[in-house]
Amino acid sequence: MIKVGVTGGIGSGKTTVCRLFEEMNIPVYYADIEAKQLMKHDKELKKSIKELLGKEAYHRNGRLNRSYVASIIFNDKEKLAQLNALVHPAVGIDSKKWFAQQKTKYAIKEAALLVENGSYKQLDVLIVVTAPVEMRIKRVVKRDKSDYNQVKRRIANQLPEVQKKKVADYIIDNSGDVSLISQVWKIHRKLME
Repeated sequence: MIKVGVTGGIGSGKTTVCRLFEEMNIPVYYADIEAKQLMKHDKELKKSIKELLGKEAYHRNGRLNRSYVASIIFNDKEKLAQLNALVHPAVGIDSKKWFAQQKTKYAIKEAALLVENGSYKQLDVLIVVTAPVEMRIKRVVKRDKSDYNQVKRRIANQLPEVQKKKVADYIIDNSGDVSLISQVWKIHRKLME
């Protein structure tokens, strides 16, 4: 089975692209969703996060205090790197187990930081989804009801698109200039050969 990664900056349209692959019965592992589950249920990971960010990182009901965590990590690159160093290995182990259970010609792992953390090297194919920065900011502001400057700061904390494109096997342009469906279909056909 071919292990495919789909990545791109925040607001680039990774999830939209993956939903199109799912329409073709290709299974997708959403790393952010699984990371949240692991941060909620993995006792060792929770303990490590509390040690890093303080007990306030979790609500009394055991749920991650996302706004508290975001207020720290998006203003402190070192804390963000430390948190990623805790979460990414747990997600890597979980995704390996998931890939082993798939019975399709290929399966996809969708994650924002595949290039940043080097985990794309454990995959066979890398797809990078791109879109202009201003368009990405507007999408995230609308989707998350976020503050424009906050989204801009988050993008500034991510690896520039040009760096991701350098290691991509395929690039999907999600600017609206080219049909997303036709781009996804073309890649799907190649992967099914």
